[in-house]
Amino acid sequence: MKFTRQVQIAIAQSVLAGSLLVSLAACAPTATREGTGEYVDDSVITTKVKAAFAADPTVKAYQVKVETFKGTVQLSGFVDSRQASDRATQLARDIKGVTSVKNDIVVK
Repeated sequence: MKFTRQVQIAIAQSVLAGSLLVSLAACAPTATREGTGEYVDDSVITTKVKAAFAADPTVKAYQVKVETFKGTVQLSGFVDSRQASDRATQLARDIKGVTSVKNDIVVK
């Protein structure tokens, strides 16, 4: 009876350990997918960039779309002047955690 209980506990521990490994693998980053921590970091960067745009008189925040992946910020949209496009790039570069900025903004 005692042996059977020990076997049951060992099996349960193995199953839990296996589930944990599967869980950890599901959250692991790959070249094309962010890990959970990276996703949160990128969300914070995106929010800070948008806030910088909203506070700046040159950039109209509603004209520029911001996406972040593994620290790289991609800007897109249509702005009124080259100055606004350049300012958006500079504001994004100044945010902590940004590794690079890809400017796909079109001046209309």
